[in-house]
Amino acid sequence: MTVRERPSGPASAGPRGLGDRDIGAMLFTAEMYGLQLDLLAAVLGGTVPRARAAVARWRRFGYADAGRLGPGPSWVWLTRAGLAACGVRYAPIPPALSRLAHIRAVSTVRLALAATAGYQQAGAFWRGERRLRARAGTRAGLREHLPDGEVHWPDGAPVPWAGECWAIEAELTRKTVTRTTAIMRELLGRTGDYGCPAADAAVPGRPPRHARALYVCSAAARPTVLRAREALGPLAARLEVRDLPPQACLSARADAGRDETPPDGPVGESLSPQGPALDGSPPDGRERAC
Repeated sequence: MTVRERPSGPASAGPRGLGDRDIGAMLFTAEMYGLQLDLLAAVLGGTVPRARAAVARWRRFGYADAGRLGPGPSWVWLTRAGLAACGVRYAPIPPALSRLAHIRAVSTVRLALAATAGYQQAGAFWRGERRLRARAGTRAGLREHLPDGEVHWPDGAPVPWAGECWAIEAELTRKTVTRTTAIMRELLGRTGDYGCPAADAAVPGRPPRHARALYVCSAAARPTVLRAREALGPLAARLEVRDLPPQACLSARADAGRDETPPDGPVGESLSPQGPALDGSPPDGRERAC
């Protein structure tokens, strides 16, 4: 599969008065709906105080709002001006309270993947659910399931899965096995991009859009996901199950963003069922509960 579309970036001029690191972190925040301060610190590659200072800069320019929305560190999200400065057309609203835990979990999965050597060497990129939803428009949720994200591996990248697109799902709570299996089949059977005509979404005989699906699970969700995978039959060979990083919990401590590399928990240890671990180390198989 050829990767034709890369993530949209900031407008050519970039937000006024801000450097490249701030701009990249603002775009990351926009794509994830919002971020807690400790995860923003990981995106910036620094400490929570440094992230707090960045948010103060963004707010000074009218690009962001912040507040305590639930357990753990404060959240930051972009305003209409901030989204426009980043060149994206999303609704300028804070993260939904009902989705805070899920947004945090998906953000930690994205950070863990981005921290792996293979991801960095390949120049892989993330295409998130918010962007997929914007592309699908009003059809999203009516006829198709949107993954929490896609990872695109460019053609010619120095990894065995170059050219592939992976569907990423973060599972925190149990669904029924029947529902989970149906979602897995839809992800693995899809042939068209999101936003394509309904007739092109799943065309028999065409190559699948998602060469693999990666489910990253809490301890509570993992048994159901494993049973659903068993029900897939031959498709199960294209679906990998990993544990959520420890930082995925919504109640993570506010001082978790010290000067260290972003979280690279179980999800970053072995992502390919056919090849070696992306960072050169085997999966340890340990369960980590959220």
